[in-house]
Amino acid sequence: MKVVIPGGTGQVGTILTRALTAEGHDVVVLTRAPRGERQVHWDGATLGDWATQIDGSDVVINLAGRSVSCRYTAQNLEAMMSSRVDSARVVGEAIAEAARPPGLWLQMSTATIYAHRFDAANDEHSGVIGGGEPGVPGYWAYSVKIARNWEAAQEQAVTPGTRKIALRSAMVMSPDRGGVFDVLSWLARLGLGGPVAGGGQYVSWIHDRDFVRAIRFLIEGDDLTGAVNLAAPGALPQRELMRELRAAWRMPIGLPATRWMAEIGAYALRSDTELLLKSRRVAPGRLTDAGFTFDHPQWRTAAADLASRRRG
Repeated sequence: MKVVIPGGTGQVGTILTRALTAEGHDVVVLTRAPRGERQVHWDGATLGDWATQIDGSDVVINLAGRSVSCRYTAQNLEAMMSSRVDSARVVGEAIAEAARPPGLWLQMSTATIYAHRFDAANDEHSGVIGGGEPGVPGYWAYSVKIARNWEAAQEQAVTPGTRKIALRSAMVMSPDRGGVFDVLSWLARLGLGGPVAGGGQYVSWIHDRDFVRAIRFLIEGDDLTGAVNLAAPGALPQRELMRELRAAWRMPIGLPATRWMAEIGAYALRSDTELLLKSRRVAPGRLTDAGFTFDHPQWRTAAADLASRRRG
């Protein structure tokens, strides 16, 4: 296949490019700063010569969007919104104008679209969309608005010859440097990986190899459209996730952090506490209903595998 990955230079794009290239597929990455032979320049907002890469391709996997690992200032929130909505819109325009449009458009979204909750898991059938939960910071609703507008940009694209799927992805855990597993492991190995604000908030995640397998499953299938949750069935409270991660790194100590300590830590890491404190309890309803099985459904074995690969 020819696979085009707009915004494919980040962690998830690197994982997919590595896996798909190893399988013999032709992978073209669209990026603002091309460096490799199969990287092509685009600005993520306007049609250009890059659109010829989409014409005649088999699959487009749009991952473009400003990183959420930043301080949630008004400027950064606006950049998160515009970079996601604009890129989805212009990819849709390129597909609509293609003489030979791709058969499938996978559009990155986020599990953050669901409500902050503890009582039950959010799947695609009965999950509660967030934005109006009581007792949470008001700006959390903006993150949900970003996700809804992101998905709407794909839904509104007129691409009748192209199947469309919105990937409501949880955190992708891989041993690569700079990713979320790397950051959490750094904290755990320092003895700082204890519960944050009590640690009852749920964390949803997916092992990198299951993420690749799920993408392959969606490509090879021909019936799924719309929103699909990419998350392992083993979502668990943050305190349990960090306890298992400490065990994988053989670290017996995990100092707890209060909410205000989390604020200080997030500020030092130039990040935001929503990433730590929002309870993201997500279940992969449509994937499992379609027959997909996870190689790493539970965090204990997934963390052990990832730590082992990182050591190697």
